[in-house]
Amino acid sequence: MRYDRPFGGQYGNNPSNNMVRRAQRRDLGDYGPNPFVIDIEDATKNNNFFRSALWTGRYLQLTLMSINPGDDIGLEIHPDHDQFLRIEQGQGIVMMGESRDNLYFRNRVSDDYAIFVPAGVWHNLVNTGRAPLKLYSIYAPVEHPFGTVHATKKDALERRNNYR
Repeated sequence: MRYDRPFGGQYGNNPSNNMVRRAQRRDLGDYGPNPFVIDIEDATKNNNFFRSALWTGRYLQLTLMSINPGDDIGLEIHPDHDQFLRIEQGQGIVMMGESRDNLYFRNRVSDDYAIFVPAGVWHNLVNTGRAPLKLYSIYAPVEHPFGTVHATKKDALERRNNYR
């Protein structure tokens, strides 16, 4: 996995602070709001956390996700913003609808699929495969606190109640 931080500090310009290295996903943290470049496919495939914030800016956030076989993201709605999800590995079914009891939109998804969730739409993504479903999600505005790491779905559900 390659990632570059072209500036030192928050926005310093010291060339000696440039950083290019190979690292395991567990070595990564939340690099927002600094300028940041990464091989997103590699980072996503190597993520083993249910959810991990990779970049949190003032108006945008990118999280990596790994959904276990038979599990799901969890039925949710974002009343005030759209969401983008990109499947890098695995297969599943995405469901959306205007109410939690009427998810009339259903579509199978797999490697390289993009999912666009409009604001105010209930949605869920279920892993129907035999291996973890690897994806990343972009929220605008930010959905989770800076540095969020949820090792498991249970952890995510417990912590959600603490910051909502």
